[in-house]
Amino acid sequence: MAHTILTQTTASISELKRDPMGTVAAGEGFPVAILNRNEPAFYCVPAQAYEALLDRLEDLELNAIADSRAGQDEIAVKLDEL
Repeated sequence: MAHTILTQTTASISELKRDPMGTVAAGEGFPVAILNRNEPAFYCVPAQAYEALLDRLEDLELNAIADSRAGQDEIAVKLDEL
């Protein structure tokens, strides 16, 4: 069965066990695909890249909320009434 590997860098589980930080460093800031018997088992994502991914997902969710509320009726409010 063919598998798509979504990174340019791969490593085996044995390599990850032998040198975890070296395996992460080999990705140069990008995820590393960890292979088990030449099939991707999981992706090793550096902390900075993971944080950036979560920030991007949060931005997309907030944009979706804002877009859904954009069509709602506006309510006129005076500052003095607040």
